[in-house]
Amino acid sequence: MRITLSLLVLTMMNSVFADTMLDTAKQLREDALQSNLAWDIVESLTTEVGPRLAGTVADEQAVAWAQAMLKDAGFDRVWLEPVKFPVWLRHHEKARVVSPYPQPLHISALGYSGSTDGELTAEIVAFAGLAELKSASATEVEGKIVFINQSTDRSIDGSGYGKAVPVRYAGGKLAKEKGAVAVLIRSVGTDSHRFPHTGSSLRQDMPLPAAALSAPDADQLVRMLARKTPITIALDIDVETNAGGQSYNVIGQIDGREKPSEVILVSGHLDSWDLGTGAIDDGAGVAITTAAAQLIGALPQRPRRSVRVVLFANEEQGIWGGKAYAKAHHEELDQHYYASESDFGAGLVWQFDVADEVFLDLAMPLLKPLGIKRGVAASGGGPDIKPLMDMGVSVFRLKQNGLDYFDYHHTADDTLDKINPESLRQNVAAWAVVTYLLAERK
Repeated sequence: MRITLSLLVLTMMNSVFADTMLDTAKQLREDALQSNLAWDIVESLTTEVGPRLAGTVADEQAVAWAQAMLKDAGFDRVWLEPVKFPVWLRHHEKARVVSPYPQPLHISALGYSGSTDGELTAEIVAFAGLAELKSASATEVEGKIVFINQSTDRSIDGSGYGKAVPVRYAGGKLAKEKGAVAVLIRSVGTDSHRFPHTGSSLRQDMPLPAAALSAPDADQLVRMLARKTPITIALDIDVETNAGGQSYNVIGQIDGREKPSEVILVSGHLDSWDLGTGAIDDGAGVAITTAAAQLIGALPQRPRRSVRVVLFANEEQGIWGGKAYAKAHHEELDQHYYASESDFGAGLVWQFDVADEVFLDLAMPLLKPLGIKRGVAASGGGPDIKPLMDMGVSVFRLKQNGLDYFDYHHTADDTLDKINPESLRQNVAAWAVVTYLLAERK
């Protein structure tokens, strides 16, 4: 009889706990939908700091900004962890068609590109993709500027980018192996604007000069080549790579009331490329995850587990901050309960992925009113989370609508006006619900 009563009391207590947790999560969702916290954060970052190329003075300013912002937001602890990497700097880039149709071209040097040491003039040879370049003979490529004209498909989940981006990473290396003097790629983007998309390429000793052409300029070259006349191009790219760069992962934590050593890690990356102001990549992610955690921290009672916000250093040039964090915390990763990163702009969240059916059952009634559908096991948690995932940390993913993300990604057009405040609030609501439920569940 006593056992039966004890079980009944325990069941009732668990039911009350669950109801209270869900009520709190619902209130967090509604508060987030009315909150301008995230907008204020990304507006401040993009206005007061602007572009923040890793290892530059602007990056140092971003770190100081982030540290002050997290302290002002009421996190229980805020600290910095150093991240070391080579510093790549852009000085200038120019391109033009020399003959037979003289005119300027719009390009952007790729991260870890080499320099031309003045103007470099050579004939171009065109390929549709990496496979075609791989099958080309060295005599076909030697002494020429390789032009790879692979387009990027528009997709809600970014899968088109995943298919196209190997051209940016590996095109220069492959072209160098075949004796090319430089490489141009069609921008890895989905827009038709005359804004070239930058991005990182593979680091090499003595890298080729490498740059991305805007889509209209790539199309212009295709039309010229269709006239069956050799096309000569001049490139003038001045960049440098220096050893000894350093920045910091900026970390803020809301300490859990019962299990403070168990961590829910949510994140964005603080650095950006130097062309725009880094609003969608990744000022939005910084703002979304920080605002969600800040709302949780403002609750009358701290959640059961700790909520840790990590604003990663130098994601853009090689996931340096993510790798450094995994290395620094490798002995405590078994205490990282879940991790995820917001690094796909500020489009509406449309699907929640996690490999925990019980948790999906718990969370979906709160996420469905936000227009979010039930997903599948998360295949990843974001770029900086991959090193943690590879070491066994569980991840979740709040998938955003990325249909227009690669119109602006890594371009001068990545600016604050591309963020819709209402969509931003929906993101914060989703992140607040999921983060809180993970932190509070027994």
